[in-house]
Order: sequence, then structure tokens, then C-alpha cells
Amino acid sequence: MKTMMKLLLAGVALAGFSIQAHAEDKPTIEILSSWTSGGEAAALNVIKTEFEKRGGVWKDSSIAGFGAADAAFQNRVVAGDPPGAKQGVIGLAAADFVSQGLFNPIDDVAATGKWADVLPKSIQDLISYDGKAYLVPTGAHGESWVFYSKDAFAKAGITEEPKTWDAFFADLDKLKAAGIVPVAWGGQPWQQSKVFNMVLLSQVGIDGFQKIYVEKDKSEASVAGVKKTLEILAKLHTYIDDGAAGRNWNDATAMLITAKAGVQFMGDWAKGEFTVAGKEPGKDYGCMIVPESPGMVYIADSFYFPKTGKAETDKAQKLLAEVVMDPAVQVEFSLKKGSVPARSDVDKTKLDVCAQKGLELMSAGSIVPDQAIVLTPQQVGQLDDFVDEYWSGGTYDAAAAAENFFAIFE
Repeated sequence: MKTMMKLLLAGVALAGFSIQAHAEDKPTIEILSSWTSGGEAAALNVIKTEFEKRGGVWKDSSIAGFGAADAAFQNRVVAGDPPGAKQGVIGLAAADFVSQGLFNPIDDVAATGKWADVLPKSIQDLISYDGKAYLVPTGAHGESWVFYSKDAFAKAGITEEPKTWDAFFADLDKLKAAGIVPVAWGGQPWQQSKVFNMVLLSQVGIDGFQKIYVEKDKSEASVAGVKKTLEILAKLHTYIDDGAAGRNWNDATAMLITAKAGVQFMGDWAKGEFTVAGKEPGKDYGCMIVPESPGMVYIADSFYFPKTGKAETDKAQKLLAEVVMDPAVQVEFSLKKGSVPARSDVDKTKLDVCAQKGLELMSAGSIVPDQAIVLTPQQVGQLDDFVDEYWSGGTYDAAAAAENFFAIFE
């Protein structure tokens, strides 16, 4: 009996060890992201679900606010304890980490998946450094959108989308007269900078926008365009509510969902909040490009992969890259996140009317890069400070501020 018991216990112990060893063999990864709103979390769950279906173990480390998430990531890198993957935008933000040898390339996955054949050249270039892929794009976002509440517009007697700034401000007056907050304003520096860029594109055009941000052009035409942009911002300030300061973007979107406000300037990720609330584009809310704009500002999200020194994490990073770039995952992720798939070979019939509009602009090349793509993180911070100081200052001397704007690039 004792012998049988020993054998039984040994078998149980061996089975336990086998189960534990099997679990440890699974590709395990910790994901650090700032995607915590309803739509963002739902989109991230699309990737998580597929990753786990393919045998991966997912450890979530979400921190609200990408500024806070970036700071936490940098601290962990300095401490020698980076997560297995970090969510962030494509472009210069990752360049310093790559140049210091802190990220793993995923070029073998990109080559096998023939990413270069299915990604727009601008995105392919921005996920690559020295000819190797380091970032995996989850999707692209248009940032020149004005979302509006259909119920609020109906109550104010607005029957069509305004095509000019004059018509737009006339509609804001109608919303105010109807007792509705005209503009649901997200009062954080990064949000305000995005509105600045939306308006700037409408004033200087695609070539003018590129000259200012890429070529750092300080010509009379560029200065005049910045001045007109600041004048429009000052006028917009008269249509916000007292609770705007510090407001999160998704809280501003909620004001449209409940018809407490008329319009919101925001990237197309706001659609994720409408989706979570059961609202449909074209039926419950509308989407239009900023008045007089020839195209849209865009940004693209991605994951990048720090070196951790752990073989199981290296394996998990490659699995995650494969999952993110799966055509079906790209579509489902975009439907939840409100974005457009980064791949060009996906089933586009599932995309909503707003995404279809964005896709048309991207296909036509009527796009310009968000400042976070073409400027250094330090310059992005300076732009946020510049716009916030002007917006919050109360003096609104557009001419003087326009001259000071170009100090960002010095």
C-alpha cells in the first residue's frame, strides 16, 4: 500500500511539474499600453483573444494616458525591466530606442509576411530603421474629423454639414441658441494640438502643411497660415463649456453620445466610444472633415518590442507581430478602435461610412503626417505647450503667437 501511495504521489508531482513546465514553455508577453477607454480596450481585446488562441500567454499592463504610459515605459527601460511589448505611434518616437539597440527587430516576420507588399509606403518606411522592421502597425487613424450628434443638430435645426468655416460658426450659434453646448472640447494639451493641426491643414493645404512641419518653412505664407489658424482657435474658444479644462477625449465624446453637445474635434478613434454605446455612424452621429480642408492629418499606432533577454518573450514578440498583421485581426481591430486597417489587402466591405471616407482620402494621397510622426518628442512637447499657452492665455494675439510658433523648430 505504501509503495502504491508513493508511486501515486510521485505521479501527481510529475504531472504537476509537467503542467507547470508546459505553461512556462508557452510564449508569454507583458503588454504595456495606454488603451484604457471602452473602444480602445475592446480593440486591444481582439488582439489578445487571437494571441491566446494561438497559444500565447498575455499579461496586461494598461496605464491611462499615453503620456503616463510613456513615462512608465521609459522608467522601466532605465531600470532594466522593460515589458515585452509597448503600444505607441510609428515615427520618430521609437527612433532613439532603436538607435541605442534597445528594441528587437522583427524583420524575419515582416519578410515572411511580405509586409512591404501590403502596407502603404509611408507606413512601411516609418516602421523600419536601417532597412529592418522594428514596429508592427495595428492601424491608421484620421485626425481631421468633426463628429456631430444627429439629435443635437436636429434640435438646433441644422440640416446639412457645413462646408465653410463661416457656415460652421453659424451652426455653432444655432446649437448655442438651442441650449446645447456647441463644442465638446477635450481640454488637454495633446488634444488641443490636434485641433490646431486640423485647422492648419484647412488654411495652408497639403503642400503648405508639409513645408511647415517637414521643411520647417518660415515664409510669409506659412506665418500667415499659422496666424489664420490661431484666429479660428480663438473663435472656437467662445463655444466651449466651463468644464472643458482637463477633460478627457472620451468624456467629450460622451457629451455627443448623450446629445449634450453638438460637435467634437477628434481622431477617428472616437468612433470606438460610439460603438460601445450602441450608436451607428450615419444614423446616430455624423462625421465630416474639418471645413475647407483638402485632406486629413493621419497617425498610425503600432507595437514595438524591447529587448528583455528572455527567450520566451522573444518568441512571444514574433507571435504577437504575426497576430497583429493578420488581415482578419486588422479588420476586427479597426471596427472596435474606429481606425482604418494598415494593410491594403483586407476586406473593406465591413468598414463603416466614416472609415470609407478616410480610406478614400488615404488612397488618393490626400493625407499629411501627425506631428508625432515627423517631429522629435521634445518638439511635440513644445508644440503642445505653445498651443496650450495660447488657448488658455486669454489674450489671443494671433499675429504675435504666429511669429513665436516657429521657435519650436529651432
